[in-house]
Amino acid sequence: MSLRRVSFVLRSGLCRRVPLSTAPATCEQSAAGPEAVRGRGAAEAAWPPVPAVDFGNTQEAYRSRRSWELVRSLLVLRLCASPALLARQEQLLHLTRRLLGQRLFDKLMKMTFYGQFVAGEDQESIRPLIRHNRTFGVGSILDYSVEEDLTTEEAERKEMESCTSAVERDGHGTSKREKQFQAHRAFGDRRDGVVSARTYFYANEARCDSHMETFLRCIEASGGASEDGFSAIKLTALGRPQFLLQFSDVLTKWRRFFHQVAAEQGKAGLDAKDTKLEVAALQESVVKMGIASRTEIENWFTVETLGVSGTLDLLDWGSLIDSRTELSKHLVVPDMQTGRLEPLLSRFTEEEEQQMTRMLQRMDILAKKASEAGVRLMVDAEQTYFQPAISRLTLEMQRRFNVEKPLIFNTYQCYLKDAYDNVTLDVELARREGWCFGAKLVRGAYMAQERARALDIGYEDPINPTYEATNAMYHRCLDYVLEELKHNARAAVMVASHNEDTVRFTLRRMEELGLHPADRQVYFGQLLGMCDQISFPLGQAGFPVYKYVPYGPVMEVLPYLSRRAQENSGIVKGAQRERQLLWQELRRRLWTGSLFHRPA
Repeated sequence: MSLRRVSFVLRSGLCRRVPLSTAPATCEQSAAGPEAVRGRGAAEAAWPPVPAVDFGNTQEAYRSRRSWELVRSLLVLRLCASPALLARQEQLLHLTRRLLGQRLFDKLMKMTFYGQFVAGEDQESIRPLIRHNRTFGVGSILDYSVEEDLTTEEAERKEMESCTSAVERDGHGTSKREKQFQAHRAFGDRRDGVVSARTYFYANEARCDSHMETFLRCIEASGGASEDGFSAIKLTALGRPQFLLQFSDVLTKWRRFFHQVAAEQGKAGLDAKDTKLEVAALQESVVKMGIASRTEIENWFTVETLGVSGTLDLLDWGSLIDSRTELSKHLVVPDMQTGRLEPLLSRFTEEEEQQMTRMLQRMDILAKKASEAGVRLMVDAEQTYFQPAISRLTLEMQRRFNVEKPLIFNTYQCYLKDAYDNVTLDVELARREGWCFGAKLVRGAYMAQERARALDIGYEDPINPTYEATNAMYHRCLDYVLEELKHNARAAVMVASHNEDTVRFTLRRMEELGLHPADRQVYFGQLLGMCDQISFPLGQAGFPVYKYVPYGPVMEVLPYLSRRAQENSGIVKGAQRERQLLWQELRRRLWTGSLFHRPA
């Protein structure tokens, strides 16, 4: 199964649309749909002026909230700022449940943490909140946040079993994967140090089918009346992660081989999109390593495939190896030290081959469902040892489904050193192949874990050295994408950030580039219960903005609530400003006699 064909082992499912709109009510499309607008010019003149967005205007920011909700937010944010409480949260929750009993404990949680960060127990109970937010210009991205409550030992056991092949476990073959792409028990519990992302552990194929059904229900609920619904999925929920590890290692080594040859040709240090190899010199390297015969190589490097420039870039190289890397058969990569092709594994078992195929089928079912329901599907980013495979499989879905509009969005973690290269290469690939680029930009959720793993196992830290460097990387990637949007009305980006400076940067660049919110190319996203002073002013000014809306039974979303509490404790500057604004609005309501404000 070749790299280009790997995501085409497909099986489709039937779709049923339900009339729950999760898009902002203030951002309706014209009857012609969003793709009616291709250029700027006349359309630009037709749009109304963009209202100013004031993140310090508490009356507008909290117009959708009752006073008791503001008090709850203050209480929860203050508790999240207490290191002593956070350190003992599990014991305190257990003790409170024993003292109050389950029924009173559930009510207490719904009045505090659960009510702040979770919309309800099921899709029916969350409808009022979704409709309420839509009234104030804020859409919803549904997220069923039930998580498996595993001990550390259980998580480590599941991870080691699911990330190691049968050949490796039986001792009949040794892994040729680099250390970064091998399972390590010390980091088997992928929840450790992660506060802003959910973690899935592979149990069996039936559990993966169950995850897929959950994603399908979220897609259904997000579809219907609006063409701008969003849903999010994680690929580790859909199959055995062993495949992602092996695939990532193959892709990384092929890419590294390209850069090593570039260094030999004196072209080290350039941005990935600007690095070009001399074909004649590359041919000699390929022949020496035995990657293919000279006849095969001559068929690769033709005028039809490369043009007449005599050079090729990383995208050309990627397209060339697609047709000759048989993943399921031998998984080979070039070893620059030995000058030979090295197999990563002896073979896949028949069961592992079937598991890989079913993972790809589940991805295809979800993408087809999203396409038929008119919902944009965001593929979440994960750890760096999974991410090359996740990005590549997402790209394959984009090639198929992003033909007329950006339906599939890839996620780029800007705390990574290679984030800019990843973004620019994918934008260029979309240009060349003619599909619609769609991206979600985040800072990243796994920093502490990634740093510790790289240091302990012994490979280069993939994370930017400082918070300031990550901010600079985020803005650099975002600016490049916004420039692309200026010239390409079929591209889109989701700015998923709680950072007020980043949102201001985006608004300023949109104005400078002539990107109007009604173009529906730039979206904003924040978590429910966090940074309402950013989300609601944006929505009321006409910008497409969405809240991630978690839901699920109280006891089953406690791990999610634990992470939200820890995340708020880590965002000290943002949480302090939010508390200041909440106090400011409460005082204003008290002084103006509007303490019993009811949102209209």
